[in-house]
Amino acid sequence: MARSEHFTTPVDAVVSRMRALDAVLPERDGVAVFNRVYLAVTEEVDRRLDSGEFTDRRAAITLDVRFAERYLAAVDAAAADRRPPACWRPLFQLRRHPGVRPLQFALAGINAHIGHDLALAVVDTCRTLGCDPAELEDEFDRVGDLLVTLEERIREELMPGPDLLQIADPLTHLLGSWSLERARDATWAAARALWTLRRFEDVAEEFTERLDAAVGFAGRMLLTPLAC
Repeated sequence: MARSEHFTTPVDAVVSRMRALDAVLPERDGVAVFNRVYLAVTEEVDRRLDSGEFTDRRAAITLDVRFAERYLAAVDAAAADRRPPACWRPLFQLRRHPGVRPLQFALAGINAHIGHDLALAVVDTCRTLGCDPAELEDEFDRVGDLLVTLEERIREELMPGPDLLQIADPLTHLLGSWSLERARDATWAAARALWTLRRFEDVAEEFTERLDAAVGFAGRMLLTPLAC
């Protein structure tokens, strides 16, 4: 039977932080566009935690919070005029560009967060809980399935209508080259690799830097200005 009461968790603090960002960021700001998407995901995860849908509630909470903390750390770095990770830089650099469409901002943020942050969050969670990535696979898959469903809705809501075919044609071509499901599969492989490399710090650091750079490059392509 689903619980009717809501018990405060660390996820609530993350949700509160993202709601506060939503309240102060301009609506058209690229970070605001992604923040609204991510807020919806996190609120849904919170609801599913309350209803008991996650087999290992503690693991799901830890993964969700470690995941969100990496995005919020990037926001804090940009606000303090520090360089965020390479995967996030295109979004922060182009967040006010008039030629970038809202859908591009949303998917560039998802690309950064899934392609880079999620792999590191899996490793962070394994260290915190003293477990292997295989023990988190169910929670990883449940969150991933939710993101795929949401991505489909985002594309429907933010894709320009038929009156903007001149913009939509190159946008459709550009965004058709990126897939959240492929990114999620690559992330799981990266997380497992990083966990295996954890005893070889220099190699793990180089792997992480290259992953960050590669995801940042993909994000820059997703944010190619299409019209001013």
